[in-house]
Amino acid sequence: MKKTLLLSVVASTMIMAGGDIAPVEPVVEAPVVEETSAWTFGGQLVGYTQTIDQLGNGDLFASESTFAAVGIQLSAVNSDIFAGIGAGVEVSAIEETQDSADQGINSMRESAGITQAYLTYGFGATSLKVGRQTLPKSLSPFAFSEGWQIFKNTFDAALVVNSSLPSTTLVYAYVVNSNRSVGPALENWDEINPTDAVHMITAQNKSIENLTLTGSFYFAPDMVSNLGVVGGGDATILWGDATYKADAFTVAVQGGNIDPDGLDDTTAFGAKIAANLGMFGLSAAYSSVDDGALAMTNFGTGVKTPLYTQSILDQNSISKDADTFKLTASAKALGGKFGLAYINADMGNAARGSVFMGGKGAGTYQEIDVTYKAKVTENTTFFAAYVAQSDDRLVDEDQNFVRFWARYNFK
Repeated sequence: MKKTLLLSVVASTMIMAGGDIAPVEPVVEAPVVEETSAWTFGGQLVGYTQTIDQLGNGDLFASESTFAAVGIQLSAVNSDIFAGIGAGVEVSAIEETQDSADQGINSMRESAGITQAYLTYGFGATSLKVGRQTLPKSLSPFAFSEGWQIFKNTFDAALVVNSSLPSTTLVYAYVVNSNRSVGPALENWDEINPTDAVHMITAQNKSIENLTLTGSFYFAPDMVSNLGVVGGGDATILWGDATYKADAFTVAVQGGNIDPDGLDDTTAFGAKIAANLGMFGLSAAYSSVDDGALAMTNFGTGVKTPLYTQSILDQNSISKDADTFKLTASAKALGGKFGLAYINADMGNAARGSVFMGGKGAGTYQEIDVTYKAKVTENTTFFAAYVAQSDDRLVDEDQNFVRFWARYNFK
């Protein structure tokens, strides 16, 4: 079952182009070699809790329905130890303070491990990063580090970035292992493709003012046959994204295809429009995924999708055989930012069960997200979310979910 999930992720990865009207993601650049080099130390301390009312059959914050944990992460980075070679290391640990069997696989569990350990080297317009590291969704839409959990998931990978062409970034990634966003994630590392690895090539171009074009190709040799499909072979993904940002407005389209040998391919399309009106923000997004064999999910984790309609808990309901729209509004107030989102997914017979709820076959999934995020001190960020879920495929079709976290960043 785990391998089937990985394949579904790999499948989604091989489409050309990344939940939300996408936040700005870090751009990978060649490291700058300074004359004076030193280690930079950092990290974060996290408190995290989430709870559900179990389709109305339980209570929010009851012991059987609430997960809570604290985590600590420490890092050290040096861009030039000697001869232009840099290094980074990160260690992380999670201690559960309240355990919920109902949420046993839905957030990082009690664990500890080395979550990053890499070497870097830059020459001319090219940079190389080898080892355990994060991968950004903007350049790797189907093998990326998610940010909803206690700590971001990471990958064992080799990453080559070249910027020698005008206004163009070329990226090659050789991805071997991943720790997952769920389970005892800090110490549970899985091979993504037992035969070889997953190879990714991405090109991102900004030659036209305000327009960013991104295309990605993923190739996993013998992935399908490794997963037990008779006659199966390679798996490939093509994904493309075009985003135009001018003044206060953003318009974007995305789409691609997962093609696993021996299985039906999966095709997806998405579009979004957003406006930043001073202290207010508005957006609308749409996605359509057909009923192919594999879901459009992050193959490094099996959780989130690259779709514009991705929200807090809707990933299963939108990633396969579903037409989805999402409306959002935001307002800056009380020292932070309030968000409101409404998601509606029209699901076909091949759709997946919704997160925390199950369900099978055709139906309608709806979700309302109310969020608040604020920087309460110079080093501390607080986040709160309330989610109302509804899945008409279930007898008890409504459920409530709450998540809080606070992060203190060491500087």
